[in-house]
Amino acid sequence: MSHEPRGFAATIRIMKKHIPRALLCAALIGMCSLSFAQSTAASSPAKKELVTRLLKLQQPDVEQLARQLAEQPAAQLLGRAGAALPARVAPDKQEAVAKEIQADAKKYSDEAVPLVRATAVKLAPSTIGTMLDKDFTEDELKQIVAMLESPAYLKYVAKADDMQKVLLEKLIADTKGSIEPKVKALELTIAKRLGVTAPPAAK
Repeated sequence: MSHEPRGFAATIRIMKKHIPRALLCAALIGMCSLSFAQSTAASSPAKKELVTRLLKLQQPDVEQLARQLAEQPAAQLLGRAGAALPARVAPDKQEAVAKEIQADAKKYSDEAVPLVRATAVKLAPSTIGTMLDKDFTEDELKQIVAMLESPAYLKYVAKADDMQKVLLEKLIADTKGSIEPKVKALELTIAKRLGVTAPPAAK
């Protein structure tokens, strides 16, 4: 059995079957006017207060995004350095150079992360805050704030890491027997392509 596609376009097709053209035009004009009025609704002190509360609730996510952005270049450079190290540095000096590079990357992160994080928090009201004020009604903002401040949601967020951990532990345990042989086979295949002789198996 076929189903009528959902969405705005499907609604229009259904309306065309049952509403005269003049009424259809009037309905479309009314829908567009309502949408425009909602998206350009004037702000208010109460609405701005809700936006401020919502930005405060979302600040940890903003700071995490800033950290990821700041640390990404260092992570990429560390990856390239690790790949180049065997060819560029004598074997007896590789460990020392690797530690120096890691220290350099940490120094960069210690300086860059606070800078980017502070800038992200500063920019949030004029970017995220402006969109929240423009695109959401006061009632919608109240609903979002209520959800984010609800004890049940806060408990859920607090348990998120534990839930992920228990899933990963069980996932690793249940797939280890199937995945480890595949990893070892891939490791041997890559070693052969690079001309690396595998050590003899222990007896």
